[in-house]
Amino acid sequence: MNMKKKLFVCAFIVICLSIVAYGTAAYFSYEDTATNVITAGDVKIDLEEWAVSEDGSGLVPFTEAVDVLPGTDVSKIVQVRNTGGQTAWIRISLDESIRLAGGVEGEADTSLISYDLNTDAWTEKDGYYYYNTALEPDETTEPLFTKVTFSAAMSNLYQHSKAIINVGAQATQKANNGQTVFEAAGWPQE
Repeated sequence: MNMKKKLFVCAFIVICLSIVAYGTAAYFSYEDTATNVITAGDVKIDLEEWAVSEDGSGLVPFTEAVDVLPGTDVSKIVQVRNTGGQTAWIRISLDESIRLAGGVEGEADTSLISYDLNTDAWTEKDGYYYYNTALEPDETTEPLFTKVTFSAAMSNLYQHSKAIINVGAQATQKANNGQTVFEAAGWPQE
């Protein structure tokens, strides 16, 4: 082979190797960036407490009742509104106490306070009242109760005493979280 052909073949081989090397380098150095934003749904609720107005014409926000006599009922409507964007399971806790008037000694009996519980829509379990169906966004539960009854058996021990009913509401998402409220996980810790 003459020298020109050898040079041509060598140059051709060098060019081919360069092209292969460039393609390989480009393959291993390719870079791209993608930004993915994942937004979690929000679970928000409002605990609503209403009372029937004195004239019976409608509902008004519940305010502290005063001068309650034994054997009477006080209008107090407790329900929960889903203000978030996700369907939610709901539960409510009730904690009542009686603070006897100053200077009065004795043991207060909270069983003298009762409620007209809605056991069709709510189920009691483990100290909570669970709403039996999932609550869709912008919906409100059936009331847990609509009145508080103070027993006629309340004696003079309770004169000028104060009954305190603490109502707490919690929610957890329904999506991928059980088929019933009792299977749901992720309840807020107290």
